[in-house]
Amino acid sequence: MSSPTTTTTSAPARRAVLADPGYQAFVILRIGFTVAPVLFGLDKFINLLVDWPVYLAPWINDIVPGSAQQAMYAVGVIEIVAGVAVALAPRFGGWLVAGWLAGIIVNLLTVPGHYDIALRDFGLLLGAVALARLAQHYHGTRRPH
Repeated sequence: MSSPTTTTTSAPARRAVLADPGYQAFVILRIGFTVAPVLFGLDKFINLLVDWPVYLAPWINDIVPGSAQQAMYAVGVIEIVAGVAVALAPRFGGWLVAGWLAGIIVNLLTVPGHYDIALRDFGLLLGAVALARLAQHYHGTRRPH
């Protein structure tokens, strides 16, 4: 017996939600924009994938306190928070990631030789915006159990 505050989703309704290509895209983007920022954020502390301070524009390095590596520590924390925000509140987290990527793009456009990475990050920004819009659409849609 269910109370007025309890909702149950039937198996056919769960299958219908899972079969919806828009919902599938939302789930894929949500997972991707949760995992990638967290992993890249963690890597800012160990520089396993790349030497991250190389990507910091000199003008930004001049205005932030400390070294470029210390700036990357702050960047790492922000990226981890952004990934967690996508996991918990994708309607907000998607926009947070998109804004963060816009800042990264501005930074990269001011570092000669990194324009290809700026273009790639623009594509990621579009994906983050798509995630935020899909999250708005699917907000309140009960996730299948």
